[in-house]
Amino acid sequence: MTTGDVKRRTRRSRTRRPTQGAGSIEPELAELIERNLPLVKHIVFQVAVHFPRHVDRDELARAGALGLVEAARRYDEARGVPFERFAAQRIRGAILDAVRAADWAPRSVRNLARKLEAAEQRLATQLGRVPSADEMAEALGMTRSELGRLQDRMFRSVVLALEHEAVDEVDKDLSLVDVLVDEQCAEPSDELEARELHGYLRDAISLLPERHRIVIVGYFLEGRTSQELADFLGVTESRVSQLRSESLIMLKEGIEAQYRGDTPDPCEVTGRVARRKATYAKGIAEASRFADRMVAFTVVESDAPAVVGL
Repeated sequence: MTTGDVKRRTRRSRTRRPTQGAGSIEPELAELIERNLPLVKHIVFQVAVHFPRHVDRDELARAGALGLVEAARRYDEARGVPFERFAAQRIRGAILDAVRAADWAPRSVRNLARKLEAAEQRLATQLGRVPSADEMAEALGMTRSELGRLQDRMFRSVVLALEHEAVDEVDKDLSLVDVLVDEQCAEPSDELEARELHGYLRDAISLLPERHRIVIVGYFLEGRTSQELADFLGVTESRVSQLRSESLIMLKEGIEAQYRGDTPDPCEVTGRVARRKATYAKGIAEASRFADRMVAFTVVESDAPAVVGL
């Protein structure tokens, strides 16, 4: 996505907004907007790490500012939701909508995901187990670091797609970061923490049970419909929806455990469900080291189609 793409999308979003009162914002609204402008900058800083460096942060800020204005106009204090929280979701949504409209995740990324998935399934059939990263790299004719960069490109797309998904039935506008990180945990507000969160998410998705992983990758990355996934898995659409909800809960709880630092030993917990959760959280903790998570998040500058040798 180029700077021009975002500018054009932002202009179009302006022209689609109601013109009534556009030049005469009430003083109270103007003051509310001005007081919360730093929130726009903060959210841009949070979400900008998800995008290639050529995406203009100033344009993201402009889209976010439009979201802030919209939030100020729509805010209803009687609902009991703090304005900062309400506005944060509108700001983040406006930014992500602008990026999505510009189609940041190209078709090449979707094709890459399908090819990597097919290669993994072939190897799993041959080996009778999940292939290692080295085995995947060898089968694809590339180095492990090259495979890591391609996988990172995919998972950054997953993160972008997941940003508006929530498992909280009360607040449908929670972002992935809101869902994954407990309020009492360290908020991933700087680049290093955001990198670590992405690393955890990448490991967590790869460790999901097969059907759950197929639904998450298929729905969010490959753009498949619930019906397509249902046909592929041989289940109903309602079951696909259930698998998606279960997957998001697993991702949330598994990653929260990493931030709390209280991952229990599966051998020391009782109950099948608790043991399964503990095993999953432990798997995420052991999947990679901190240094690996930092390296895995390296931004790929080029959006050119990737060659994977298939």
